This record gives sequence, C-alpha cells and structure tokens, in this order.
Amino acid sequence: MNVVFIKRFALLAAILFAWFIIHTAFVIIDGLNDELKPVDAAVVLGNKVEVNGQPSARLEARLDKSAELYAEGYFTFIIVSGGLGKEGFDEAKVMKSYLVDKGIPEEIILEDNNGYNSYMTAQNSSRLMKELDLDSVMVITQYFHVPRTKLAFRKMDMDEVYSAHAEFFEWRDMYSIIREFPAYYKYLFR
Repeated sequence: MNVVFIKRFALLAAILFAWFIIHTAFVIIDGLNDELKPVDAAVVLGNKVEVNGQPSARLEARLDKSAELYAEGYFTFIIVSGGLGKEGFDEAKVMKSYLVDKGIPEEIILEDNNGYNSYMTAQNSSRLMKELDLDSVMVITQYFHVPRTKLAFRKMDMDEVYSAHAEFFEWRDMYSIIREFPAYYKYLFR
C-alpha cells in the first residue's frame, strides 16, 4: 500500500472519530439540560410495553416526567405517541391509561397511534397541533434521544421546540448514544 494513502486514511479516520466524540458530547449535554418553558403541548415518545400490558421502566420514566411537568403547569395538552408493539399493545393507549391513572385529565391527552419512529411522531404531532392551533412543544424522551427528536420537530416547521429528559439510565444507553450519531444525520439530511 502507498504510504500517502495510509496517512490520508489515518487522518480521515482521526477526523471522523473526533467528530463522533464532539457530536456525542453535544448529544449528552443537550439531552441532559432540560429546556423548561411554558408550551402548548408536551409530546411523550413511546417505548416498549411489557407483556403484562404495563409500560416498561423506560417508558414509565417518560410518562412520570410528563405528569410531573404537567402538575407544575408547563403545558395544557399531552400527546402520547407510539405504535403497536410486538407485544401486541398499542403504546399510545397504554401511555394514556397510565397518565389517567396518575390523575391527568383524560380530555387533555391526545393519542398518536402511528408514532412508529421519532420522525413519524413529529409529523403526526405537528398535524394534531396545527388542527388545535398549538404552536409550541416540549418533547419528553430519553436524554440521548432529545437532539434528534427536536430536529425532527423543527423539520416540521415548529419554531418553539423545548425538551425534558426522563430520569432513567441503564447500560443500554451506551448503545443508544452510539446509534444516535448516524440517526441524527439521517434526519438532518432527510
């Protein structure tokens, strides 16, 4: 192999690795720094529902954060967004039921049953919000997921997008943080 080629390849690999580290630091810092502003609606992104029909610990943490912030008066509506999981449960229905059991009024919880990914959640929530003449949103999800979710909402022409992260951490987050690097750019150039 040519020495010049090896040096260029090594330089390119070093630049890409440095970019990955910088981007990952941004994702973590942005995700852990909640932007708490009064908004029209919160959007809680779905996650796994257990085989017994209860929200997974990760999803429960998202819902608990939304209930806490609703009680503090940060928003008027809550959009719960998810799809039909492999366990056979509609995530949005399970999420709504959980919040109602927590004392959140049923009439302020809107369901998006087709939020199969973050981009679809942004599309569906944006449409729901336009129908109700709502302009500002707070996304509630895991910290590593916040920057990409805010990006998806901004791509739907939503100017006021804020965030809060669920108070839940696990070892699986390491994989998820790494996954966010290509996923963010997939959304950025979509």
